[in-house]
Amino acid sequence: MSDTYVLVHGAWHTGAELEPTAELIRQQGHTVHCPTLAGNRPDDDRSRVGLAAAAQSLCDYLVEHDLREVRLVGHSYAGMVISKAADTVAERIRRLVYVNAFVPLPGEALNDMVPPSYVQLFDAIAAACHGAVMLPFPIWREAFINDADLALATSAFERLNPQPYKTFTDKIELSQALAALPIGKSYVNCRLDAALPHSLPWHPRLSERLGLFRLVECEGSHEVWFTDPAAIAKAIVAAGRD
Repeated sequence: MSDTYVLVHGAWHTGAELEPTAELIRQQGHTVHCPTLAGNRPDDDRSRVGLAAAAQSLCDYLVEHDLREVRLVGHSYAGMVISKAADTVAERIRRLVYVNAFVPLPGEALNDMVPPSYVQLFDAIAAACHGAVMLPFPIWREAFINDADLALATSAFERLNPQPYKTFTDKIELSQALAALPIGKSYVNCRLDAALPHSLPWHPRLSERLGLFRLVECEGSHEVWFTDPAAIAKAIVAAGRD
Protein backbone atom coordinates (compact mmCIF):
# COMPACT_ATOMS: atom_id res chain seq x y z
CA MET A 1 0.00 0.00 0.00
CA SER A 2 1.31 3.44 -0.94
CA ASP A 3 1.25 6.08 1.80
CA THR A 4 2.05 9.79 1.62
CA TYR A 5 4.85 11.13 3.81
CA VAL A 6 5.85 14.75 4.27
CA LEU A 7 9.29 15.06 5.89
CA VAL A 8 9.83 18.40 7.61
CA HIS A 9 13.39 19.48 8.32
CA GLY A 10 14.75 20.88 11.55
CA ALA A 11 16.55 24.14 12.26
CA TRP A 12 19.42 25.18 9.97
CA HIS A 13 18.30 22.73 7.28
CA THR A 14 16.24 22.65 4.12
CA GLY A 15 14.21 19.85 2.60
CA ALA A 16 17.20 18.88 0.46
CA GLU A 17 19.04 17.34 3.40
CA LEU A 18 16.18 14.87 3.89
CA GLU A 19 16.12 13.72 0.28
CA PRO A 20 18.43 10.67 0.71
CA THR A 21 16.02 9.33 3.35
CA ALA A 22 13.01 10.30 1.26
CA GLU A 23 14.34 8.39 -1.73
CA LEU A 24 14.71 5.21 0.34
CA ILE A 25 11.08 5.55 1.46
CA ARG A 26 10.00 6.15 -2.15
CA GLN A 27 11.73 2.92 -3.14
CA GLN A 28 9.23 1.12 -0.90
CA GLY A 29 6.39 2.49 -3.02
CA HIS A 30 5.44 5.54 -0.97
CA THR A 31 5.03 9.18 -1.99
CA VAL A 32 7.37 11.51 -0.12
CA HIS A 33 7.58 15.31 -0.07
CA CYS A 34 10.39 17.36 1.51
CA PRO A 35 9.34 21.03 1.62
CA THR A 36 11.57 23.82 2.86
CA LEU A 37 9.96 25.97 5.52
CA ALA A 38 9.65 29.73 5.46
CA GLY A 39 12.71 31.10 7.22
CA ASN A 40 15.14 28.64 5.69
CA ARG A 41 14.80 29.64 2.05
CA PRO A 42 17.69 31.57 0.45
CA ASP A 43 16.00 34.97 0.30
CA ASP A 44 14.06 34.82 3.57
CA ASP A 45 14.54 37.64 6.07
CA ARG A 46 15.91 35.86 9.14
CA SER A 47 15.21 38.89 11.31
CA ARG A 48 11.45 38.72 10.71
CA VAL A 49 10.27 35.16 10.06
CA GLY A 50 8.75 33.57 13.14
CA LEU A 51 7.18 30.28 14.14
CA ALA A 52 3.69 31.15 12.86
CA ALA A 53 5.02 31.96 9.38
CA ALA A 54 7.07 28.78 9.26
CA ALA A 55 4.07 26.67 10.25
CA GLN A 56 1.80 28.47 7.82
CA SER A 57 4.23 27.72 4.99
CA LEU A 58 3.84 24.01 5.77
CA CYS A 59 0.04 24.28 5.89
CA ASP A 60 0.09 26.13 2.57
CA TYR A 61 2.25 23.39 1.05
CA LEU A 62 -0.21 20.69 2.11
CA VAL A 63 -3.13 22.66 0.68
CA GLU A 64 -1.40 23.69 -2.55
CA HIS A 65 -0.43 20.08 -3.29
CA ASP A 66 -3.82 18.83 -2.07
CA LEU A 67 -2.15 16.30 0.21
CA ARG A 68 -4.42 14.17 2.39
CA GLU A 69 -4.00 11.20 4.71
CA VAL A 70 -0.49 12.52 5.29
CA ARG A 71 2.10 10.97 7.56
CA LEU A 72 3.58 14.28 8.74
CA VAL A 73 7.12 13.80 10.01
CA GLY A 74 8.94 16.52 11.93
CA HIS A 75 12.58 16.51 13.01
CA SER A 76 13.81 18.50 16.01
CA TYR A 77 12.57 22.13 15.66
CA ALA A 78 9.97 20.88 13.17
CA GLY A 79 8.14 19.30 16.07
CA MET A 80 6.93 22.84 16.76
CA VAL A 81 5.90 23.27 13.14
CA ILE A 82 4.01 20.00 12.69
CA SER A 83 2.26 20.57 16.02
CA LYS A 84 0.86 23.87 14.76
CA ALA A 85 -0.01 22.31 11.39
CA ALA A 86 -1.97 19.57 13.16
CA ASP A 87 -3.90 22.25 15.02
CA THR A 88 -4.63 24.08 11.74
CA VAL A 89 -5.19 21.44 9.04
CA ALA A 90 -5.91 18.31 11.08
CA GLU A 91 -8.25 17.01 8.38
CA ARG A 92 -5.26 16.44 6.07
CA ILE A 93 -3.13 14.50 8.54
CA ARG A 94 -3.26 10.76 9.15
CA ARG A 95 -0.45 10.55 11.69
CA LEU A 96 2.14 12.79 13.32
CA VAL A 97 5.67 11.41 13.57
CA TYR A 98 8.15 13.24 15.79
CA VAL A 99 11.83 12.39 15.17
CA ASN A 100 13.81 13.51 18.23
CA ALA A 101 11.56 16.52 18.02
CA PHE A 102 10.15 19.13 20.38
CA VAL A 103 6.62 18.48 21.62
CA PRO A 104 5.26 21.80 22.91
CA LEU A 105 2.53 22.53 25.39
CA PRO A 106 0.13 25.32 24.41
CA GLY A 107 1.87 28.67 24.87
CA GLU A 108 5.36 27.18 25.02
CA ALA A 109 8.40 28.20 22.94
CA LEU A 110 11.19 25.94 21.75
CA ASN A 111 13.58 27.83 24.03
CA ASP A 112 11.46 26.76 27.01
CA MET A 113 12.51 23.14 26.36
CA VAL A 114 16.28 23.52 25.94
CA PRO A 115 19.03 24.00 28.55
CA PRO A 116 19.65 27.59 29.72
CA SER A 117 23.16 27.40 28.28
CA TYR A 118 21.71 27.05 24.76
CA VAL A 119 19.40 30.02 25.32
CA GLN A 120 22.28 32.20 26.51
CA LEU A 121 24.42 31.17 23.54
CA PHE A 122 21.67 31.77 20.98
CA ASP A 123 20.68 35.11 22.55
CA ALA A 124 24.24 36.33 22.06
CA ILE A 125 24.55 35.00 18.50
CA ALA A 126 21.20 36.43 17.42
CA ALA A 127 22.05 39.84 18.88
CA ALA A 128 25.22 39.92 16.79
CA CYS A 129 23.67 38.48 13.61
CA HIS A 130 20.50 40.52 13.03
CA GLY A 131 18.14 38.00 14.57
CA ALA A 132 19.64 34.87 13.02
CA VAL A 133 21.40 32.04 14.83
CA MET A 134 23.94 29.55 13.55
CA LEU A 135 25.09 26.46 15.37
CA PRO A 136 28.79 26.65 16.32
CA PHE A 137 30.76 23.83 14.71
CA PRO A 138 32.12 22.35 17.99
CA ILE A 139 28.54 21.82 19.25
CA TRP A 140 27.50 20.40 15.87
CA ARG A 141 30.47 18.04 15.85
CA GLU A 142 30.19 16.67 19.37
CA ALA A 143 26.47 16.84 20.18
CA PHE A 144 24.54 16.78 16.90
CA ILE A 145 26.52 14.51 14.56
CA ASN A 146 28.62 12.54 17.04
CA ASP A 147 28.40 9.33 14.99
CA ALA A 148 30.14 10.86 11.94
CA ASP A 149 33.81 11.12 11.09
CA LEU A 150 35.29 14.60 10.77
CA ALA A 151 35.00 14.71 6.99
CA LEU A 152 31.28 13.97 7.01
CA ALA A 153 30.65 16.29 9.95
CA THR A 154 32.41 19.10 8.09
CA SER A 155 30.69 18.57 4.74
CA ALA A 156 27.29 18.33 6.42
CA PHE A 157 27.90 21.51 8.41
CA GLU A 158 28.67 23.38 5.20
CA ARG A 159 25.12 22.67 3.99
CA LEU A 160 23.43 24.38 6.95
CA ASN A 161 21.87 27.85 6.78
CA PRO A 162 21.15 30.52 9.43
CA GLN A 163 17.98 30.04 11.44
CA PRO A 164 15.51 32.85 12.28
CA TYR A 165 15.75 33.13 16.04
CA LYS A 166 12.08 34.09 16.33
CA THR A 167 11.23 30.49 15.46
CA PHE A 168 12.87 29.53 18.76
CA THR A 169 11.48 32.35 20.90
CA ASP A 170 7.89 32.61 19.62
CA LYS A 171 5.35 30.84 21.79
CA ILE A 172 3.12 28.39 19.97
CA GLU A 173 -0.62 28.95 19.80
CA LEU A 174 -2.52 25.67 20.09
CA SER A 175 -6.23 25.21 20.70
CA GLN A 176 -5.57 22.14 22.85
CA ALA A 177 -2.77 19.96 24.14
CA LEU A 178 -1.35 17.56 21.58
CA ALA A 179 -2.37 14.61 23.75
CA ALA A 180 -6.00 15.56 23.11
CA LEU A 181 -5.71 15.55 19.32
CA PRO A 182 -7.61 12.63 17.75
CA ILE A 183 -4.74 11.92 15.35
CA GLY A 184 -2.33 9.00 15.46
CA LYS A 185 1.04 9.93 16.92
CA SER A 186 4.48 8.33 16.90
CA TYR A 187 7.86 9.23 18.34
CA VAL A 188 11.16 8.12 16.81
CA ASN A 189 14.03 8.17 19.27
CA CYS A 190 17.60 7.97 17.95
CA ARG A 191 19.53 6.42 20.81
CA LEU A 192 22.85 8.22 20.16
CA ASP A 193 21.24 11.66 20.06
CA ALA A 194 23.14 14.02 22.37
CA ALA A 195 21.80 17.32 21.00
CA LEU A 196 19.94 17.66 24.28
CA PRO A 197 21.71 16.53 27.45
CA HIS A 198 20.57 13.17 28.73
CA SER A 199 19.41 14.87 31.92
CA LEU A 200 16.83 16.64 29.70
CA PRO A 201 16.06 13.84 27.24
CA TRP A 202 13.92 13.87 24.12
CA HIS A 203 12.31 10.63 25.24
CA PRO A 204 10.46 10.21 27.56
CA ARG A 205 10.48 13.83 28.76
CA LEU A 206 8.95 15.26 25.57
CA SER A 207 7.49 12.19 23.87
CA GLU A 208 5.09 11.51 26.74
CA ARG A 209 3.37 14.83 26.06
CA LEU A 210 1.75 13.13 23.05
CA GLY A 211 -0.50 11.04 25.28
CA LEU A 212 -1.04 7.73 23.50
CA PHE A 213 1.80 7.26 21.01
CA ARG A 214 3.85 4.62 19.21
CA LEU A 215 7.53 4.51 20.13
CA VAL A 216 10.10 3.48 17.51
CA GLU A 217 13.80 3.54 18.33
CA CYS A 218 16.87 3.28 16.14
CA GLU A 219 20.59 3.87 16.36
CA GLY A 220 22.05 7.15 15.21
CA SER A 221 22.71 10.72 16.27
CA HIS A 222 20.53 13.79 15.95
CA GLU A 223 21.78 14.08 12.37
CA VAL A 224 21.11 10.49 11.34
CA TRP A 225 19.83 11.95 8.04
CA PHE A 226 23.48 12.39 7.09
CA THR A 227 25.03 9.41 8.84
CA ASP A 228 22.52 6.60 8.27
CA PRO A 229 19.60 7.46 5.95
CA ALA A 230 18.61 3.79 5.73
CA ALA A 231 18.16 3.48 9.50
CA ILE A 232 15.99 6.57 9.82
CA ALA A 233 13.97 5.63 6.70
CA LYS A 234 13.17 2.25 8.22
CA ALA A 235 12.19 3.86 11.53
CA ILE A 236 9.95 6.44 9.86
CA VAL A 237 8.04 3.80 7.91
CA ALA A 238 7.59 1.75 11.08
CA ALA A 239 6.36 4.87 12.87
CA GLY A 240 4.06 5.97 10.05
CA ARG A 241 2.32 2.75 9.07
CA ASP A 242 -1.25 2.04 10.11
